[in-house]
Amino acid sequence: MEPFVKHSGKVAALDRVNVDTDQIIPKQFLKRIERTGYGPFAFFDWRYFEDGTTPNPDFELNDARYDGATILVTGRNFGCGSSREHAAWALKEYGFLAIIAPSFADIFANNAVENGMLTVVLPPDDVAELTRRAQTIDGYQITVDLANTTIQDNQGFTATFAVDPTVQHRLLHGLDAVGLTLQQEAAIAAFEERRPAWLTVS
Repeated sequence: MEPFVKHSGKVAALDRVNVDTDQIIPKQFLKRIERTGYGPFAFFDWRYFEDGTTPNPDFELNDARYDGATILVTGRNFGCGSSREHAAWALKEYGFLAIIAPSFADIFANNAVENGMLTVVLPPDDVAELTRRAQTIDGYQITVDLANTTIQDNQGFTATFAVDPTVQHRLLHGLDAVGLTLQQEAAIAAFEERRPAWLTVS
């Protein structure tokens, strides 16, 4: 997957708490066997009217001001509910590279990392301020710097965030679980060389 080092992008605000994975990607779309193609169905039940094709203008992310947004700012406990990794797939294909909230469901946050997406926990007051700016400033953008664990805009907002060192390492180098393991490829090969022949499966 692509490394995440520093990203500047437009911010979209979804000012809702307890957004669960069934709202992020409804269950009827989990029949697909691929890991791709979920973006068009992200937030489907909020995004469209019952006909499934007409955009609902009351849904925040349907606001044309958020077209092309790559950073989502949202409420606490984002990604709660079932553990479906499809939620991370859908959000990534929707276009989001970073999500900012006061808190995340643990399994969702882990799935996000596995798919190269950064989840940033900020205090509620900072999230509220970013939400306000995204809602009131057309084309509002921020820069998320993972290497230095900072967020800033060009209008005076700045914040720092904490990140697990392992998560930071993986995202900075674009490593999923397999890639992380392969960093030890030489040590693994050396171990295999030292194994007794009778333990080798032929």
